[in-house]
Amino acid sequence: MDVVFKYRIPLLLAIIKFLLPFFLQHNAYELQRDEYLYLQQGHHLAWGYMEVPPLLSVFAWISQLFGQPFFMVKLWPSLFGACTLFIACLMTMEMGGKQFALFITGLSMIAGAYLRVNFLFQANFLEVFFWTLSAYYLILFIKTHSPRYLYWITISLALGFMAKHSVVFFVLGIFVAILATPYRKLLLFKQFYLAVGIALLIILPNLLWQYFHSFPVVHHMKELRETQLVHISSATFLLNQLLMNLPAAFVWIGGLIWLLFFKQAKRYRMIALIYLSVILLLMICSGKDYYALGTYPMLFAAGGVWLEQVAKKRWYWTRYAAVAVILILFTFSIPVLLPVWTPNRLAAYYHKYGIDKSGLLKWEDLQQHPLPQDFADMLGWQEMATKVSSVYHQLPDSTKAATLIYCRNYGQAGAVNYYGQQFPFVHSDNGSFLLWMPDTFRIKNLLFVGETQPEKGDEVFDQFEHVKVMDSITNPLAREFGTKIILYENGNNKVNGMIEKGIKEMKAPFSR
Repeated sequence: MDVVFKYRIPLLLAIIKFLLPFFLQHNAYELQRDEYLYLQQGHHLAWGYMEVPPLLSVFAWISQLFGQPFFMVKLWPSLFGACTLFIACLMTMEMGGKQFALFITGLSMIAGAYLRVNFLFQANFLEVFFWTLSAYYLILFIKTHSPRYLYWITISLALGFMAKHSVVFFVLGIFVAILATPYRKLLLFKQFYLAVGIALLIILPNLLWQYFHSFPVVHHMKELRETQLVHISSATFLLNQLLMNLPAAFVWIGGLIWLLFFKQAKRYRMIALIYLSVILLLMICSGKDYYALGTYPMLFAAGGVWLEQVAKKRWYWTRYAAVAVILILFTFSIPVLLPVWTPNRLAAYYHKYGIDKSGLLKWEDLQQHPLPQDFADMLGWQEMATKVSSVYHQLPDSTKAATLIYCRNYGQAGAVNYYGQQFPFVHSDNGSFLLWMPDTFRIKNLLFVGETQPEKGDEVFDQFEHVKVMDSITNPLAREFGTKIILYENGNNKVNGMIEKGIKEMKAPFSR
């Protein structure tokens, strides 16, 4: 009971963080596009994938054992989010924070971008957790100088690497901080290299997988740079660092200042140097703004301690003001962080308050839309799967076995597989689905799902005798609005060979 009492504030806030998104998100929304892909990876366990390392697929596989219901999918990001909050509070305690500091740290973790991050089944929730865990062990090492924490730091970072490769930015940030402080003497200790060696052993399976598949991560980053990262400016990146956790921005900014300039925080200055290094590296590499989210829990922890120290005696009233500011701003930001109302009501809310002109609703195409891209990516999938299933089951039994269901992108393929009943695995040549495509085909019909109908002159699609648009996605607020379901029938004797040749050519860059 003494332990529970000691940690009562972190435990209570962690429980709130776990439960809150389940109550806030409206049931009109489905899983998000990327979640369908990552769930499919649980059906194809491997040491790596085109998009991410393997750790997330383990949780997808466990969810699969329970039938992958909505709760089991969302359980993992919510649970790890609660654990991240708890660890952030532990950092606060280690830096000298008392009850108010713990409350501010935990409240800050609830009231910002983590509300969404910790409700999406994406590698980001694991990334943030392991960055935070390694920062916690770093603080323990700073306090105790015990070599055993070096091992825990590198193990945490290695597991972070197995969740998302962007942990490299945090590793480089730590390395810069080591070189810039007296901790550079660690480079002379054999325990440091043993710890690094253990980390390398942990990540070795993924490195080997990357090698034998010609490093898809490089291809993936090149594609991101050409299609998305090229549009990111340093000014926009820095502005979004403020906006991502706007309700508690003053907490992490105060924590950063405390770490850099206050005598009481001098021993923890390395934390601030890590943050600044990561931000600089991401700016140089045109990283997305949310790549830095793993650095803020440690700043919230420091900010909680800072605020507790300055809000004393005659400034005690500022404690109430700080809590009020966080709660008020959080309340107004909730409709941007999670889809709390029906799509039409949410779009009307954005229009009424000018949010649709603020830039917050800008998609990857750099255009403003009625809903945030993530929210639009949570609509239309069940409609798509139902219509694909309806068309497929209208086919004569004699032709079903010779019908390939093919989708243009991984979201479509993942969603139709997730919702689809009693039809074969749905294929795509997009992302990791390419590696799962068979090498041989024996088809006569093709059930196609795509944003646009292939034009005349497409050498594969021209091999079918009959073409008919069967249906389309009708939800105007869904990102997949207008996606067509097209049936290609009676392919000639060339079609299978042409498909096999095309797939072989597409797979070739990812094999040795």
